[in-house]
Amino acid sequence: MPAEHVAPVRLYLAVFACLLGLTALTTAIAFADLGRLNTVIMLAIAVTKATLVALFFMHLWWNERLTRVAIGGALAWLLLLIGLTLADVLTRATLG
Repeated sequence: MPAEHVAPVRLYLAVFACLLGLTALTTAIAFADLGRLNTVIMLAIAVTKATLVALFFMHLWWNERLTRVAIGGALAWLLLLIGLTLADVLTRATLG
């Protein structure tokens, strides 16, 4: 069994600061009227924050290759499902 990786506290503090900054950015964008772009920007920020948490606080950055392959497969599957859903919704005829 491989030894566990111990990340320096400075790294955790830097990631935490980035998360706080992204949260402040999300709050600032919530008060700006960018139309439909608000949702896109906020989702991009949310994905970035989730990625930071998964990589560093869940130690996925230092995991084995098989774990990365499994995560990549799960993300590919998620994108496929979202793409198929969008293809269905965007090609429907409008009622009325």
